[in-house]
Amino acid sequence: MNDYLKRIANYFLIGVFAFIPIVVILQIVLFMKEFISGSFQIVYGYWDNYLITASIFIFSFYLFVYVGYRLKMAGGSWIIGLIDNVVNRIPLLSSIYRVTKKVVNMFSGHEQKGAREVVFTEYPKDDVWVPAYVTNKVDDMYILFIPTSPNPTSGFTVIVHESKIIKSKMNIEEATSFIISVGVDFNHIDNLQKLKAK
Repeated sequence: MNDYLKRIANYFLIGVFAFIPIVVILQIVLFMKEFISGSFQIVYGYWDNYLITASIFIFSFYLFVYVGYRLKMAGGSWIIGLIDNVVNRIPLLSSIYRVTKKVVNMFSGHEQKGAREVVFTEYPKDDVWVPAYVTNKVDDMYILFIPTSPNPTSGFTVIVHESKIIKSKMNIEEATSFIISVGVDFNHIDNLQKLKAK
């Protein structure tokens, strides 16, 4: 009877884990639906006219595309520059805005190349290797962000010596996928061989 209950519990857990990706996707879809419909209702509530509401959404879409194009092709946009100038004059907001912008630029690839590097470091103790994003480098010291699984947006910031890291062939996207999938999505066998040799 005990073995039977264990098997049932095991099947239940496997079934739950199988549905987690589907639930995550559904949550994202539902969030986007609520966000878009909520935004539409807010805009529609001001003018009470679907044509004006649709025009505002089309204009907003065009604005984002234009700003994205200018940032990609010209390296800057006068709209973002104007917002930067205004926000930088507000004491507390300027610090938050500056740091948030640096973090977003790091993950989107607009920051310097070093910030796109992924390394392995021993954390929280020796012989336990974790992937980390290089966020900054000062001489032979590396400032690393060590993300936690399965949520790569939370984690720890540490400063380690160059001798305490191993370079990885993974890029930011591959490392993030590895962290979110709790190690299931990992194709870099050569990385494991480096860690074994250490």
